[in-house]
Amino acid sequence: MRSRHRTTLAATALVAALTTPVPLAQAAPGPQDVSYADVLDLHGVPGAALPGDREDTSPVNVFADRGAWHAYALPGVHDRAQWGGFSGPLYIAQEYPWWLSKSFSRLSLTEDGRALDLGAGGTPEFTSLPGLLRQSYDLGGGLTLRIELRFATDRTALVRASVRNEGGRARTLGADWRGTLLRPTEQPMRDAPSLGATAGGVAVDFAEVRETWDYLTDGTERFEVRHGEPVRTTVKGDAYRTTLAGDFTVAPGASRSLDWTETYTFTAGERTREDGRVRRILDRPGDWAQAGDKRWRGYVAGVTEGVPAERRRLAVKSLQTLVTNWRSAAGALKHDGITPSISYKWFTGGLWSWDTWKQAVGTARFDPSLAQNQIRAMFDHQIRPDSATRPQDAGMIPDCVFYNDPARGGGNWNERNTKPPLAAWSVWEVYRESGDPDFLRELYPKLVAYQEWWYRNRDHDGNGLAEYGATVDPANTDPAEARQAAAWESGMDNAPRFDASRVLENRDASGRLVGYSLDQESVDLNAYLAGDQAYLAKIAGELGRSADAERWAAKSAATARAVRERMYDPATGWFYDTALGTGAPLTERGRGIEGAIPLWTGTASAGQAATVRNTLTDPAEFATKVPFPTVSASSPFFDSTAYWRGPVWLDQAYFAQAGLRRYGYEADARQLTAQLIDNADGLAGDAPVMENYDPLTGDRLNSTNFSWSAALLLPMLEG
Repeated sequence: MRSRHRTTLAATALVAALTTPVPLAQAAPGPQDVSYADVLDLHGVPGAALPGDREDTSPVNVFADRGAWHAYALPGVHDRAQWGGFSGPLYIAQEYPWWLSKSFSRLSLTEDGRALDLGAGGTPEFTSLPGLLRQSYDLGGGLTLRIELRFATDRTALVRASVRNEGGRARTLGADWRGTLLRPTEQPMRDAPSLGATAGGVAVDFAEVRETWDYLTDGTERFEVRHGEPVRTTVKGDAYRTTLAGDFTVAPGASRSLDWTETYTFTAGERTREDGRVRRILDRPGDWAQAGDKRWRGYVAGVTEGVPAERRRLAVKSLQTLVTNWRSAAGALKHDGITPSISYKWFTGGLWSWDTWKQAVGTARFDPSLAQNQIRAMFDHQIRPDSATRPQDAGMIPDCVFYNDPARGGGNWNERNTKPPLAAWSVWEVYRESGDPDFLRELYPKLVAYQEWWYRNRDHDGNGLAEYGATVDPANTDPAEARQAAAWESGMDNAPRFDASRVLENRDASGRLVGYSLDQESVDLNAYLAGDQAYLAKIAGELGRSADAERWAAKSAATARAVRERMYDPATGWFYDTALGTGAPLTERGRGIEGAIPLWTGTASAGQAATVRNTLTDPAEFATKVPFPTVSASSPFFDSTAYWRGPVWLDQAYFAQAGLRRYGYEADARQLTAQLIDNADGLAGDAPVMENYDPLTGDRLNSTNFSWSAALLLPMLEG
């Protein structure tokens, strides 16, 4: 059982660590726990500026922290040309990831005018630890070099190179850094970066490029390397060399540190703010490094609490996935949030609503403040009654929001639909970790407005059971496009239950078109609504709003009763979507994992839960090699690799196993969860956490380093 009080105290300490460097005398001693070394394989060097393969997914896993918009990886032992530097950075051009260099800042040490061989004393070690990347070199003759990269702020990485002399004589050394740009192959992106020397190092400025689907800059972005000691820089074409102004001597038994920062900012205002931070970082780099290590020890403690020892590395890998996908406020994003994946082109520069609700639940285990902010980041864009474009949608949360809103030509921003209603659950789970009633007070009226929107705009026949649908939007005027948006609204884009669906117009009492509904009432949607209504009752009760609490409890009970009575098919023992008009369960479309949601929300009766349990534990149905496929293996529509037509998604696996636990089937939940972890390729090893997996083979599918998978693994591992 997690202790909310202990977690809340840890969160308070973490917030302090995020904002204030810890004095050396007060910092917690000791290195990061090496038992969590390389929980994720972060080795790799980019071959081109454009990350990814034909599927727009980068093969190189990266590390970022603090919400920075740039990231790094480690070279491998065979990448000798890149030794002395970290791969990258990968920078985000507002919404899209690009590599700036194979290794922008490669350190070389010289003695008597000759470069020292970084591999002279043996093969170097390239290691990731919680919160940092590390390179360790033996240069021979008792001389060693350790280079570590951490993020000090949401815009700046701190790199520390420590030279230690265990030999018998003093060593007088020089140092220089070199790097070369990786330019995009196509215009206008190719000419966007420009390299230039600065007084403290080197910088890359970016020209304005407005390529909606590939590259977005405003002409104010800058990547800058600044050194803590006097340096001289020369630039030739796309290459530079920075040289330490004077040699330094390391006595026997002594160490010498070289420190520099690598900063990526979007605007002149950010650059001005970060300038002061960088000066403070370089003034006391050791304090900032120790503050970061302390913060990460708190993070690790938060995600491993209650987790069996053999699963803790997976918990830390999930933590690292979430932190790397953390983006700080920038552009139209007013609060920090977590993107689905920095590794996939289309998931890098924006926030999705139902991803956020799920990710916040996992994030709250190690940083409740970040969990709160990512929820705020979505509610910042809740549609208001005075909206100039869609006042009929007041209360709705957009599907996804990005760095660029529609007014700035943001092509990825989507208000054609919302996503399933899990927000009240998310807020309550974050509150359980934070104990912050002000957060409940802030979000309660917004949650109420969202609930009310569903019944105003998505209950076509007014019978208390809602439908997925689409908004009134120029992109939804064609029925086929509106149907696509409605399927997106479910989150299960191509699920077979929507194959034969049509869209219907929803109008208010005055006859005004307010949206569209599918011609079916969805079981997961209505179970989610019942669940969120129950959480609204809890929130209202916690705030002392007893009348509201009673009203929401009654609403939840009524919705749950409708699901039990109208959406369950006794003949097959499963929950289904139902047809508008007739109310008949759509059994001919096969069993989908959405039929298990009434267990997670506590909506099913005990008898119904027993029959659903039988199907979930049947190897011919949902207990496949990797359990909980999105479509039953017995369905004629089952396809183990076709997105929502069969692959295992870890959010649905979480809901299913948690539903089994809720009705007392603890042993089944434990066994199926263990089976999933052990059989999903690489999940228990150092491979990235995936968007989904093949239920028959365990093969990895689609996006790597996927946030909601990582987030919901954390509570799954506690069992």
